[in-house]
Amino acid sequence: MIEALIEQGVDTVFGYPGGKVLNIYDELYQCRDRIRHILVSHEQHAAHAADGYARSSGKVGVCLATSGPGATNLVTGIATAYMDSVPLVAITGNVGRSILGKDSFQEVDTAGITMPIVKHNWIVKNAEDLAEIVREAFIVAVSGRPGPVLIDIPADISALEAEMPPVGTLASLPIQGARAWRLSQRSLRQTFTEADIDRAVNLLVKAKRPTIYAGGGVIISGASATLIALAERLGAPVSLSLMGLGALPYEHPLYTGMVGMHGSVASNKAVQKADLLIAIGARFSDRVTSSPDKFASKAKVLHFDIDPAEINKNIQAEVSVIGNIRDTLRHVLEKLPADIKTEWNDDISTWKTKLPHTHHRKTTLHPRFIIKETAKALGTLDNDAIIVTDVGQHQMWTAQFYPFSKPRSFLTSGGLGTMGFGLGAALGAKVANPSRPVVLFTGDGCFRMNCAELGTLSAYHLPVLVVVFSNGVLGMVRQWQTIFYESRYSETNLNRPPDFVKLASAYGVAGFRADSEATFTTALEAAMQELVAGRAAVIDAHIDKDERVLPMVPGGKPIDEQILS
Repeated sequence: MIEALIEQGVDTVFGYPGGKVLNIYDELYQCRDRIRHILVSHEQHAAHAADGYARSSGKVGVCLATSGPGATNLVTGIATAYMDSVPLVAITGNVGRSILGKDSFQEVDTAGITMPIVKHNWIVKNAEDLAEIVREAFIVAVSGRPGPVLIDIPADISALEAEMPPVGTLASLPIQGARAWRLSQRSLRQTFTEADIDRAVNLLVKAKRPTIYAGGGVIISGASATLIALAERLGAPVSLSLMGLGALPYEHPLYTGMVGMHGSVASNKAVQKADLLIAIGARFSDRVTSSPDKFASKAKVLHFDIDPAEINKNIQAEVSVIGNIRDTLRHVLEKLPADIKTEWNDDISTWKTKLPHTHHRKTTLHPRFIIKETAKALGTLDNDAIIVTDVGQHQMWTAQFYPFSKPRSFLTSGGLGTMGFGLGAALGAKVANPSRPVVLFTGDGCFRMNCAELGTLSAYHLPVLVVVFSNGVLGMVRQWQTIFYESRYSETNLNRPPDFVKLASAYGVAGFRADSEATFTTALEAAMQELVAGRAAVIDAHIDKDERVLPMVPGGKPIDEQILS
């Protein structure tokens, strides 16, 4: 199995050992000069670390856990990857074949549990099939719309030996290899026609107020440059989903910001005023559309996506083009006229002046200041940082205020919204990108769920900066309780131990505290010195518990009816 992983280019596995994977771990030990294993503190974070490795590098992430609770602890991380189309290979051990299905010690139906949240899973029944199953798993993970897969290996299988079958022609491969070969051919097949491209071009040239809504599919397909070329050809404003941030530089004149519940005024108004909405690699999440019948109601919809299941799932499309985003957009650009006039005039630039920060509370230490100052400090390191978040208010503030300039620079749990995602993903990103600075923005609620991974950062000398937005509450839930539940704060108060600075010290990580702009600046300077020295650092930044994420669209309202203050 280890040979098959190495053959696929795997250099790192994130995991946690247990009884049913001891044979695999013994082989990892013997191959430790050829493949690296990162021992995390919890299996969930092994999956998140593999996820962060994959998102930041474009490679396939690999995680490993034992049977029973080890496998179930991976489930949240696998579901996180599934919702955000992240290529992941999860490997689990299980009880021996003769006692499968008999409620044996530490046995669960791993394949059954994970079936809804993977592209495919396998239970290995013959040792001779294992190498080919690994090969097929990597093809499935990356072909078409990427996603996680799972290989479940009974303990007696991992105790056996088998010859490593060579990669050859279709005729020489066993059945699994033949299936993998067909999968690889299918991934190369063109799924759109010239007629599809012609219909798309016809809509584009007739549009007077075209607006682009781009998502994570642009980044996954490597189509950012093509997206920019299309936007500039059309003169169309571009709004991005949370997963699409980084697909267009923050400073690009056509970029209007994030769209949806906490989107910018300019993005939400542009979508609502458009006569043609061009959705590119985006799935019309409810956090974007709010009320589907009121979303872009004046616009025809042109939808580009690699997954045919996304077409007409949430919003009806006038025309759709199925295929790799980079390929489909290139075909469109070849047929578009060089000069296209729109009727946006100065509308977009006027709306862009209504920035979220102009309506925020006046506080001693504002989230925008924290994010902007961190970005400024990272700019001294070639502006090549990878920014990771957990989920909640800090996630939305980061999306609103951080000046992302390139793809794969923002890692967050968009679809599942997984609290506890951040620190595992950050350490995975750092392993994949040792020369790039990695920063985790997190909340105190999220940090409590993953802070044990500080020990992993310390043990492997991974210089990650962790900035904790500490407000003593579950901030986003409290915000909803304030607005919609008449300030009945049920179980959202987190004013309790630990002291994060002392906790960081216990893990061998430098910790700093800040409660004003001056003290944050000082803490940031010291933390940056730790990073330069190759060590992790934590800044416990105290903010107002009633600071809110604005703008905000109340559920069911049109997205241009925003709460601004």
